[in-house]
Amino acid sequence: MEQGDPNRHTLYVELQKYGQVGDHERTLKLANKILHSYPHDAKAFHVRIYSLIHLSRFEDVLLAFKKHPDLGQGLEFEKAYAMYRLNKVKEALDVLEAVQDPPLKITELKAQVYYRLERFQDCFDSYREVLKLTDDDFDDERQTNLAAIVVNLCANGKDQEMPQFTSETYELAYNEACHLIAKGRFIDAEKKLKYAEKLCRDAFDDDAPVEDIDEELNVIKLQQAYVHHAQGREKEAMQIYSSTLKKKPSDIALLAVANNNIVAINRDQNLFDSKKKMKATLNEATQLKLTASQKRTVSINNCLLNIYTNQGDQALAICDDLMAKHPEAKETAVLMKAAVLMREGKAEEARKLLEKVGKETPSIGLKMCLAKVQLLLLEGMLWEARKELATLDDDSLFKPGIVSSLVTLYLEVGEPEQAAKLFEKAVSWNQKNKTVGDLSALWRQAADFHLRSGKPQVAASSLEELLKMNSRDVITLARLIIAYAQFDTEKANRLSKELPHLIDLTPNIDAGALESSSWMMGLKAIKKAAKVDPVQQTPGTPNVALKKKKSRRRKRLPKNYDPNVDPDPERWLPKRERSTFKKKKDRRNKEVGKGTQGGSAHAADQYDITKMAGSSQKKEVTTSPMPEVRQSQQQRKAQQKKKKKGKR
Repeated sequence: MEQGDPNRHTLYVELQKYGQVGDHERTLKLANKILHSYPHDAKAFHVRIYSLIHLSRFEDVLLAFKKHPDLGQGLEFEKAYAMYRLNKVKEALDVLEAVQDPPLKITELKAQVYYRLERFQDCFDSYREVLKLTDDDFDDERQTNLAAIVVNLCANGKDQEMPQFTSETYELAYNEACHLIAKGRFIDAEKKLKYAEKLCRDAFDDDAPVEDIDEELNVIKLQQAYVHHAQGREKEAMQIYSSTLKKKPSDIALLAVANNNIVAINRDQNLFDSKKKMKATLNEATQLKLTASQKRTVSINNCLLNIYTNQGDQALAICDDLMAKHPEAKETAVLMKAAVLMREGKAEEARKLLEKVGKETPSIGLKMCLAKVQLLLLEGMLWEARKELATLDDDSLFKPGIVSSLVTLYLEVGEPEQAAKLFEKAVSWNQKNKTVGDLSALWRQAADFHLRSGKPQVAASSLEELLKMNSRDVITLARLIIAYAQFDTEKANRLSKELPHLIDLTPNIDAGALESSSWMMGLKAIKKAAKVDPVQQTPGTPNVALKKKKSRRRKRLPKNYDPNVDPDPERWLPKRERSTFKKKKDRRNKEVGKGTQGGSAHAADQYDITKMAGSSQKKEVTTSPMPEVRQSQQQRKAQQKKKKKGKR
């Protein structure tokens, strides 16, 4: 120590003074001085640990425990808290579970660790115990945390009801809205979120900065956007997501959720923007703030984005990583991988992958089989698809949807007998096993098919099952009578008595009006006849339709019309097709000079292939009237000369 150092008692007095005013920097310096002179001073070590925690120097806390392991007795809470803040959650849990008869603060920290490890049931039990044994100013926060635990339990498939809370804060209202979302009650959740927003605004003073209010409202607004998104109101959701990103909230988890959801809305559009947002979401610091389910969803969306951008190798790598880190998402990963292989033209490899996974994991075997059938249908392999569906076990084969698909394939490949047998087996199997669910569509389709196939007895059994579901169904009863009429007339007659009377079916129809109306007129004429002018009718007279006069169009005759002369028979033809049509002469010179400039016409004709002797082109035969024209000109000149001689 330096010359003139104060004694140990004086240092403790100063420690107490700085600790009371919250000056943790000076407290830490004094504690280090004491430990330098007295290395085994447990009290100074405790003060050092407390000061480091208040200064958020959690790495130094762990180094101090490592340097003085013998002085850490009784500081398990502080050591575990430092590990928890450094995201060393499993190590923190090991420290906490080693404590015998833990105090209440260790139980509460253990609950926080359970929450970070997503062991929500253990977390729920711990928090419920803490709430029973505490009554202080932090009860509102504990109730909020308990509500968050209930939300996660419900989201993971456990039907956990929300407890009744005494406090009323916007955080608690927000968690209750999340609980409604987990149950699929989006309309009620939207109302609860608006109430939480109101409580949040009321919690701030009038002169509070807008930035602080928005920072607290961001999480509520983002959840409202998700509610809109889940209801199909994507435009409203996109507006909130975009506005949240513009505000740049400090919580990077909120940014990740907004970016991921925008990518989900974009789908195969705005791929460049989606790439940027997905890159921000996959940041290492961001991933630490997300839950396992959120990470799984981000990975799935990233894989789909790579499929849209035709980056097959990256998509396949993401699928493998997804199956390794999230085994519960194996089904989705395999389906995406098969889709990538199909896009790359590796259909056979995709089918083998689906078949292999279906055998390895029987719980998703049916879905893998249906996906394989879908790939076969895309390639037009109907026979192979039919065989694949026919190999299913009875529990899967006789489901209404699969029966319908297989019947369609049987009919498409020309095997109606197999379709009839399948319907018979499906009906008998469901009757024996008393399947729970709405099978009316199956019975109805089976009955129609067997009636068309000439098997009324089999159709009758299906119709009877259908009639058991709804004994008042008149249409089913009528079809059952038609079926029995083909092989059991007595039963058909007996059932026909249960049909309602015609008057009961048509109470508002006037038989006399139907008989008097002329059905040959058509529906439009009947409607016109039913209209009666109320002005023309007098009270007590029957409704009689008035005849409407047809308006005749006035004939318009041409100005030079002569009734004594027959009209031109070619008046409807175009002018160019009439016999009197004369084409105008084209006075433009069509002959184009051939040969070199200054050359004579005789020399040019020698090299003109169209004027060569022996040329057999059709053009010369059809367009050569020149000799006749020259001959007529010579005759005219001779006549003119003769006339002149006569005058002399």
